[in-house]
Amino acid sequence: MDSQVLFYIAAEDEAFLAINRERDAQSLMKERESVQDQSDPSETDSEELLQLDGKSISEWVSEIDAISKEVEAELVSRDIGCHLVQVLEAVNTVLFDLRGFKRTSITLDPENSYLHSVLNCRCSTAFLISVIYIEVCKRLNVPIVGSPVGEDFLIWPKTEYPEELFKATSGQSLFSIVNGRCVDDPGSMASDLTAKSLQDLDMATNRDIIGIALANLIRLHWRRASKSSHGLMLTSPLSQLNNISSSNFPLLRPQDLRLAIAAAERLLILQPHNWALRRDLGMMLYYDRQYGEAVQELSICMAFAPPEEEAVLEPFVERLHLLRLISSLKPLGSDRLTVP
Repeated sequence: MDSQVLFYIAAEDEAFLAINRERDAQSLMKERESVQDQSDPSETDSEELLQLDGKSISEWVSEIDAISKEVEAELVSRDIGCHLVQVLEAVNTVLFDLRGFKRTSITLDPENSYLHSVLNCRCSTAFLISVIYIEVCKRLNVPIVGSPVGEDFLIWPKTEYPEELFKATSGQSLFSIVNGRCVDDPGSMASDLTAKSLQDLDMATNRDIIGIALANLIRLHWRRASKSSHGLMLTSPLSQLNNISSSNFPLLRPQDLRLAIAAAERLLILQPHNWALRRDLGMMLYYDRQYGEAVQELSICMAFAPPEEEAVLEPFVERLHLLRLISSLKPLGSDRLTVP
């Protein structure tokens, strides 16, 4: 998997945040027009526009290169060959012992959800730690594959003999070496896997891994956006048609809402026929008061959705058409017009 794609996703989101910070600063400080001339993006090098915490994307890729070189040095220091078990143990030593990476549960902290931030803070969900593991091993010519299993994303060395992954070596199997404690957790689906059931899993492609990362960002930013509106679901308005109005909106964090929208738009490029994703994007656009765009996405969604879902969406889209019309005619300062 090309880690550059995940760095580009982070760079786009960081650019969005930077633009909003700049706009806020200009609004608060009433900066002079000359300031805008000095920050003309056309005069800025394209590489500089994609800075992440002061580093270019190529520099962040080099961070992963550096980890793989540390693993090579660890193998040399042990004066051992390149047997698979020893290589993976050396990867674990560098990642978890020397560098201090930690797997954590699902969090609302964006720092644990972007690849460059994880390389900095060294704490994340098992998914992004696994992405780093895959990338490091790829540089060591050890192909690692993976698959989502329940709430976990499990990885293992690519092999024609999966039963070898479950044989204990030095008290651990190869499968547990690369996946950590979840393999021994009775509450995890990983603990039930065997060599036979592993063969039945669909190995994640690069496209799948990028899709998982984007889906995680949608969930993260929606949860953060709706934190002040406890229990709010994306689809709540579909069952509350009488409450739809331009002035009756839940309290949402606009910045996180727009980041969730951006992640959904990217994921839709990978999954254009995913009707549920398109519905969720349409609902987020509705919450962001982008009524025209919401109507468009939800109308397309109805063409792909099952008949029972289409029946739920149709009256909402009809109301949304009216809401868009009313909003375009609504006089400034008025907040009393609602959809009849």
